[in-house]
Amino acid sequence: MDIIAKISEELGIKKHQTEAAVKLIDEGNTIPFIARYRKEATGALNDEVLRNLFERLNYLRNLEERKETVLASIEEQGKLTDELRAQIVAAETMVVVEDLYRPYKPKRRTRATIAKEKGLEPLASVISLQMIKTSLTEEAAKYIDAEKGVETAEDAIAGAKDIIAESISDEADYRSRIRELTMKKGRIISVAKDPEAESVYEMYYEFDEPVAKLAGHRILALNRGENEKFLSVKVEAPVEDILRYLEKQVIVRDNQETTPVLKEVIEDAYDRLIAPAIEREIRSELTERAEDGAIKVFGKNLEQLLMQPPIAGQVVLGWDPAFRTGCKLAVVDPTGKVLDTTVIYPTAPQNKVEEAKAVLKKLISKYKITLISLGNGTASRESEQVIVELLKEIPVKVQYIIVNEAGASVYSASKLATEEFPNFDVGQRSATSMARRLQDPLAELVKIDPKSIGVGQYQHDMNQKKLSEALGGVVEDCVNKVGVDLNTASASLLEYISGISKVIAKNIVAYREENGRFTSRAQLLKVAKLGPKAYEQCAGFMRINDGKNPLDATGVHPESYDATKQLLERLGYSMEDVKERRVEGISKKIHDYKKLAAELGVGEMTLQDIVKELEKPARDPREDMPKPILRSDVLEMKDLTPGMVLKGTVRNVIDFGAFVDIGVHQDGLVHIPQMSDKYIKHPLEVVSVGDIVEVKVMSVDLKKQRIQLTMK
Repeated sequence: MDIIAKISEELGIKKHQTEAAVKLIDEGNTIPFIARYRKEATGALNDEVLRNLFERLNYLRNLEERKETVLASIEEQGKLTDELRAQIVAAETMVVVEDLYRPYKPKRRTRATIAKEKGLEPLASVISLQMIKTSLTEEAAKYIDAEKGVETAEDAIAGAKDIIAESISDEADYRSRIRELTMKKGRIISVAKDPEAESVYEMYYEFDEPVAKLAGHRILALNRGENEKFLSVKVEAPVEDILRYLEKQVIVRDNQETTPVLKEVIEDAYDRLIAPAIEREIRSELTERAEDGAIKVFGKNLEQLLMQPPIAGQVVLGWDPAFRTGCKLAVVDPTGKVLDTTVIYPTAPQNKVEEAKAVLKKLISKYKITLISLGNGTASRESEQVIVELLKEIPVKVQYIIVNEAGASVYSASKLATEEFPNFDVGQRSATSMARRLQDPLAELVKIDPKSIGVGQYQHDMNQKKLSEALGGVVEDCVNKVGVDLNTASASLLEYISGISKVIAKNIVAYREENGRFTSRAQLLKVAKLGPKAYEQCAGFMRINDGKNPLDATGVHPESYDATKQLLERLGYSMEDVKERRVEGISKKIHDYKKLAAELGVGEMTLQDIVKELEKPARDPREDMPKPILRSDVLEMKDLTPGMVLKGTVRNVIDFGAFVDIGVHQDGLVHIPQMSDKYIKHPLEVVSVGDIVEVKVMSVDLKKQRIQLTMK
């Protein structure tokens, strides 16, 4: 197979782009590096396309490898014909390769192999050819052999039937047609194991839908209901159509002796050998498709969450709410340094509200706190009540925001958090995390396994390796898009930078602790285990503010420093101008990028990127995202009435809608039909995590803690 041509066609890109990308990947370059610094080579393919390309490249290479193994195995058996070789070579999926290999695959002993051992293969051939002139019983009597265990003509016929059934089941063309028919006309049926049992799967207790129309989230819900023993799920195939098709293929002559036997054989081959396997394959293909869709949505949600704009320059009070054990507080300065931690008990059973307020007033005045970041866990509502009362009593302006604390408990108890704050308990770490995920969501959230961040659906039911790889790719792309400050970034942030492993990330932090601040990117080459290749991959994403070279604070790659200096000289600028940010209108002075790029010895796209960086050095792409809503008053679920219009933040997007935080304890659900006046296939067409949206309350169910919202 021409892998390059196949990928180009699938992704809708030019052949030379695919060739260049594959070459760069094979040379050990990372996706973020290729996307950012090798645009000329790939024709500016973005990281999303490059990741899809990488995935397909791996699949198709594995497919080619499997074909070679299969061809070698069949050849060894002396059964490889030119026609079969051509079919295997032309196969485009693993399923087709396995179908073609099935008849030649070493099998455990089956009913057919036992019949063959009894010498019944010639009888099976006679029946298959449908040319018998005498009666079948007479023909079968020739094969009676007591020693081999064939006592009667009926025994011989039964054995021959087993051989024919297996050969029908092994026919690749039949299988692919049956699979196609089942996909097109089959239905998925689910029933309750105990119709009286209450569960979240009640809508699937009597469920029946065409396989072709089944939505991804339903497939995952059915799988989970089946695993948890609430549901029995099966694929109902169009059996009559399938048997009719098989009869047409197998029964080629009208012979009263063989036709009834072959009809029986066809039914047996389908029921016993083909149907169970096809059902398994279809269920697994549906699951894989549903997982791929869910992983895509999860990735998009995660990207939006990680790219939320940081709230810079504020002293933040992180508040981890709780009842019995008290609310843990941590005061964090604008750089993320912890200034103070304490515990207050304004919630039940202690209810020391006034005492808690006194502590808070002292902290606010001592550290000039301007923002409170409150986790949305247990006792969050009660804590919010205290905060709102407090804000009315103090003369200074302080706002609060409720942050999603998903994953905070996982982080607080982790080895990483213990290393970061060895003297803190779990609550203090959690409160610090609450404050920091507001100041720099990306730097804080990379410390948590992406699966625990609380976006997406059914994440625990999926192929965990695939999910981890996809989400790891999303985090890597986000971290490299933003870049990191080499002198302040934690090891957990650094390890997502292109070319940097966990070991090297720790070595960078150790080098910093030993030798003080980095003053130039080139110093990275002194870090243990960081060689020239890793340096090439990572340097452009590392930022050094107030270093020796002002370009170290930008996204310009060291390999382009000479060209950048020449560019500045030509246009009458100095390095001092870059440092003082006086290079604002540089792009207006360039009239012919193509000509200038050739003169400077760089590509045109590289030149455009250099100019963009010089005009806005180290610009944070997160600035374009919607800012979080800061609050100073409180709402409760019982305050909501249908028709109320509120502003909210999208917390999670799933296949059938979006959850929106409207400032009460429970996120409300906007179902997909309520998202837009025009028809949409998926909620991501309308909203993303972090978006600020206006919603109207449709209904409130206090008992079930459910809020239905509309965006119409």
